[in-house]
Amino acid sequence: MNLFEILGPVMVGPSSSHTAGAVRIGYVTRKLLGEEPAVIEMLLHGSFAATGKGHGTDCALVAGLLGMQSDDMRIPTSMELARERGIAVSIREIRLKEAHPNTVVLKVSGVSGKFLQVEGCSLGGGRISIRKLDGIKTDFTGDSPTLIVQHIDQPGHVAEITSMLAHKSVNIATLHLYRDSRGGRAVMVVETDQPIPQTAIRWAEHLEGVLKVTYLNTSEEDM
Repeated sequence: MNLFEILGPVMVGPSSSHTAGAVRIGYVTRKLLGEEPAVIEMLLHGSFAATGKGHGTDCALVAGLLGMQSDDMRIPTSMELARERGIAVSIREIRLKEAHPNTVVLKVSGVSGKFLQVEGCSLGGGRISIRKLDGIKTDFTGDSPTLIVQHIDQPGHVAEITSMLAHKSVNIATLHLYRDSRGGRAVMVVETDQPIPQTAIRWAEHLEGVLKVTYLNTSEEDM
């Protein structure tokens, strides 16, 4: 445990779990979407649903989706800022099985029509975990450059992606595989020590059997 975990993040809001963590979930979702959101649907579960309004969880999630960090003084006015940008925001409650109490499902459509569904939870101290991406189980934080490859569950994809990263001199920190069923849809989540070049991402998008490639690097400047 380090000093940051004891004191919590520098933030605007009353709760590191319900406010700072919520901002982070929204921010990572924006990065995964890769563009300005046009429609935001928030489904709050557990403690997020019960006490989120008082802790400003709804404003925090929208603030992150607008590109704000947890110390941004505009967080309390994020709903108004979203309306000014013409972004439609809706909120409702949801009950999820075996989910962390501080969980939200975000269904977000971008300005180009791109759609993304993210299930994220706030673990305390501003730390988060993305537990599902487009309905498939995952577990990553977004703290490191992260490549998410959705593909058909068939041989060869792991070898192709890892070989490509080695060729680009990108070191793999962690690699996890998830699938909904044998031979069905699968997700490969690769966290790396270095940023991944756009040329490598575009190459991965054209591999046979690959359905979708998403790249997350929260250290890059906002859109």
